[in-house]
Amino acid sequence: MTIVVKVGGAAGNSFDRVVSDLAPRADYALVHGGSAEVDRLGLALGRPSEYYTSPSGVVSRRSTPAHVEVLTLAMAGRIQTDLVARLGAAGVRAVGLSGVDGRLLLAKRKRGARAVVDGRVMLLADDLSGTIERVGVDLLRLLLGSGFVPVVGPPAVTEEGEIVNVDADRAAAAVAGALHAEALVLLTNVPGLLARPDDLGSTIPRVARDEIDSVLPIAAGRMKKKLLAARDALDAGVARVVLAPSNVDRPVDAALRGRGTVVS
Repeated sequence: MTIVVKVGGAAGNSFDRVVSDLAPRADYALVHGGSAEVDRLGLALGRPSEYYTSPSGVVSRRSTPAHVEVLTLAMAGRIQTDLVARLGAAGVRAVGLSGVDGRLLLAKRKRGARAVVDGRVMLLADDLSGTIERVGVDLLRLLLGSGFVPVVGPPAVTEEGEIVNVDADRAAAAVAGALHAEALVLLTNVPGLLARPDDLGSTIPRVARDEIDSVLPIAAGRMKKKLLAARDALDAGVARVVLAPSNVDRPVDAALRGRGTVVS
């Protein structure tokens, strides 16, 4: 069976520990985020990241055309290349793929994205974000069957060839569903879903599929998107999703043994 591991790109994540833990395995695809590097590169290029809050309370990046250029440079360039190099140094034959390569992540551009600004709901007309509709799973299976590890990240592409930003957690869920993965491990910089955001010792150990809506209000920051991604994966047939820390010893093994928050 295959597992899908997604490692976040926010500050506090440990790529080194994830790579070290994955290196002996041969049963996985790796999906990555890269928020810290996107922010850093955007500042360096004079294009700082902008965020907005949707009416449902989910915080997202504003995907303007300028931001999508920065995201592509950071994700498909710096971060993905770095991860492939680290895996290679650990003896892993890895291949980096953005969602554009081979139309791996085929998306539909969102129309009518809305943001709450000063208490008012506004339409984001220039938003270039998308929702994944199909994963080119044959390409992933070809690589896995040939002994290569796919390393996948945003952006995605539309049928019309437009490059769009997609959420990396939900991309990981789509990949896990397409591969009929045994498990999806979402590694992040916190211990899991916290009952109290300021208390790292308040991890909720288990969440059932039908409890996700009830715990969304207590999910801080990007944890909301991780819960939505968990729901996507479960609905696609993945048996369990684990929200777990990347900055511990053997983070993937620990997550598969139940460390963090198990959603099933």
